[in-house]
Amino acid sequence: MSEHRRKPPQPQGGGRAAARRGTSASSSGRRAAPRGATGSPSDSYGSGAYDSGGEERQYGGRAEARRAAQRSTGGNRRRAAEPARGGRRAAPGGPGGPGRGRGRAAAVPDKKRLIDYPRAGKYGWQRWMPSWKLVSGLCIGFFGSLVAVAGIGYAMVGVPNEENAAALSQNNVYYWADGSQMVAAGSGQNRQNVTIDRIPKAMQWAVISAENKSFYDDSGVDPMGIARALANMARGGDTQGGSTITQQFVKNTYLSQEQTVTRKFKEMFISIKVGTKVSKPVILQGYLNTSYYGRGAYGIQAAAQAYYGKEAKELTPSECAFLAALLKGPTYYDPAGNESIDPNASKEKNTKRSKDRWAWILEQMHNDKRITDREYQDAIKKYPMPQDRKASKGMSGQIGYLAETAKKYVLNHSNISEKQFDLGGYQIKTTFKKANVEALAKAVKKVEKEKLDPKNRELDKHVQFGAASVKPKDGAIVALYGGAGYENGHFNNNADTSGVPVGSTWKPFVLAAAMEHGTYRSNGPLSPLSKYNGNDHLKVKNNDGTYVLKKDNTPFFQENESDYPWGYISLRKAMEQSVNTPFVQLGMDVGMKNVRDVAEKSGILDPSFATLNPSFALGTSTPSAIRMADAYATFAAAGKQAAPYSVTSVKYNGQEIEGFDKPRVTQAMPENVANNVTDVLENVIQNGTGKNALSLGRTAAGKTGTTDENKSAWFVGYTQQLSTSVAMFREDPKSAKLLSMNGTAGEKSIHGGDVPTLVWTEYMKAALKGKPDLGFPEAEKIGEIQDEVGAPSPKPTPTVEPSETVTESPSPTPTESSSPSPTPSDTCGFFGCETDGGAQNGGGTGNGGTDGGVSPEPTPTDTNLDGGNSRGNGNGGIFGGPEG
Repeated sequence: MSEHRRKPPQPQGGGRAAARRGTSASSSGRRAAPRGATGSPSDSYGSGAYDSGGEERQYGGRAEARRAAQRSTGGNRRRAAEPARGGRRAAPGGPGGPGRGRGRAAAVPDKKRLIDYPRAGKYGWQRWMPSWKLVSGLCIGFFGSLVAVAGIGYAMVGVPNEENAAALSQNNVYYWADGSQMVAAGSGQNRQNVTIDRIPKAMQWAVISAENKSFYDDSGVDPMGIARALANMARGGDTQGGSTITQQFVKNTYLSQEQTVTRKFKEMFISIKVGTKVSKPVILQGYLNTSYYGRGAYGIQAAAQAYYGKEAKELTPSECAFLAALLKGPTYYDPAGNESIDPNASKEKNTKRSKDRWAWILEQMHNDKRITDREYQDAIKKYPMPQDRKASKGMSGQIGYLAETAKKYVLNHSNISEKQFDLGGYQIKTTFKKANVEALAKAVKKVEKEKLDPKNRELDKHVQFGAASVKPKDGAIVALYGGAGYENGHFNNNADTSGVPVGSTWKPFVLAAAMEHGTYRSNGPLSPLSKYNGNDHLKVKNNDGTYVLKKDNTPFFQENESDYPWGYISLRKAMEQSVNTPFVQLGMDVGMKNVRDVAEKSGILDPSFATLNPSFALGTSTPSAIRMADAYATFAAAGKQAAPYSVTSVKYNGQEIEGFDKPRVTQAMPENVANNVTDVLENVIQNGTGKNALSLGRTAAGKTGTTDENKSAWFVGYTQQLSTSVAMFREDPKSAKLLSMNGTAGEKSIHGGDVPTLVWTEYMKAALKGKPDLGFPEAEKIGEIQDEVGAPSPKPTPTVEPSETVTESPSPTPTESSSPSPTPSDTCGFFGCETDGGAQNGGGTGNGGTDGGVSPEPTPTDTNLDGGNSRGNGNGGIFGGPEG
């Protein structure tokens, strides 16, 4: 080491430090020892006092001390605290105390830490293993903190002096599209508190046995239930579940219905206090008076009136068990059903759920010795089916259906529960136009009066209508017709219902799929002038040329409504006269999966699709009137699709709720495909089964539809301003099964071109009065003509310039003779005039063409049916299924 880094020699006697030590020692009565006399390493500048030769070291100092300290913490190295060379370890606090030399750090022990982790003095894995002292200390600290927090929470949270606003009944106010008030509806007039002595003992015990057996013994809270609720919330669910009757009473009476951790803790602390200050009978009374039983009924008295038309005190044990079952969730336990809220809440499913829980509650009451053997046997004998729903104030006519549709939209586009919504306080602005709604109802009533006579004709009884009108390019529902009205006992909204097959109004989706995707034989889109065999009773082929087989392995034959021999006709002609066989074979050639995809993109909901077999092309699916109007609006808007909506804004006590913007508009299909479908459907009105719509007196397009056994009849049509669908059907009021309309209205059979088209035309005249006739965008030629396998070679046909308005004569009416010989007819459109030559080609029937029914469904065998993927006929309503 260089000379200039050496420490200069100290004066004998130790200099100033020695003088200080001497002074200190003198003052304490001791003699100061000379440096190094104690033998301590700290008595010298170096790590040791002297080397082996006795000469004082001049090296080392602080750097060496640091290295020694580092060595003291390393693995298996010798600690620096070992005795220095030529010396011995100094005892801490020994003579002379801690030294002041440069080797001091090596001798100072580690300071004790509050939390010894990682553990000092341990090596390897032991260094990271917490001691039992640390673990027990942390546990004690944690639980102590919980106790402290609970104590503070209990002290700070008090029982509110008044009921919360949610526990007080309010109305929901609905507004027309122009902002004027439609109706104020809610539970304001459907709530009445009763004292515990007017609530049957059976009702009290039914609730206790079903929901909280320990009610009279517990403190008011269920810790395990609260833990489960918090766990549900942590997993992304809500915090419901596991509440005691006391907690439910507190939530209903003092707190909001929001599902948050804060609200759950408040509920717990208030419940504990209520449990200690309020008697159990009073708590039970409050719970039964504030609970929601469905049908807008809050409290046991309102529920007894709503379901059985009697006072609460008059309820039987069996009826009490039924009402207690409703507390599980009235949407799913009311036998009347609530499909407008959820497709899973059908009458059948709800009735089964209700019966199962009703029987279980009676069993629990019996097991708990709350009813005698005799009372149990009497109660379980017969399920106490409640009375039908009744119209509440202001919900008569179409208003009930409009409010129900808007409510359903709100519930499916927000986090608001049905129970919260029915508590009231909401202002809902809808898309419904009063003039349109009144015009649609008037059109139905007028045609009903002209065509139906239920008092004198048995087959005119139980006929129902459902209709909806939607704005293309927007999706706003401006009008709907849901039925005869709540006041007449009709609570099912026919405009937004499932179970009514749409028949031949499905064929435009098959044609659109062919023009967009082509067939397995084509290299691209298929022209609507391509020809297919239109004869009756034809075997349907798979893509490989084999025939589609039924379950018994015999060939499946597709039928038309009549046996008229159409021969090979164009798809345009087949659509005009609604001939079945060409579209069934076309669907097989295109692939039913492609047909389904086109329909879905147009606005049809997944749950309403039927099984993908040959009959799928003929409308076995069951979308609602709202969804059919919206899907056809996609054609009217040149392929642009917007989901239907009925609400533009929602406010709660004046505060805007987010989530009610207009649905996004998408391009569901190529523009020219939609325009070509429109061109073909214009011809249906001009020359085909929809001729009754000609009296509208403006450019329009549409399609008729009739189903198997004449159980339903449809007309769906549109202009650029409005798309409207009308459905007609008969329904058995007891079984809700569809009945045949053969003979209805004094006709041999009812077709979509008859009564439904007349209703559509009456409404559209009023709805479009004073508005310009916008026509439709001009369709450009699309696809190549490729006839079905086996079709005769095409003959040259004359061409004409395209015209916006088709002017062609109606086709002649075929006779019922076995060998008809009609005159060949021409069908003209954008592509020119096609001549369906030969004796096999003719026109429509006198009753609107062969808008035939659907044949029994075969078992598909080909992969172009999407592997026979089966889809049930679920709710095809506007908000059912995935959209909610």
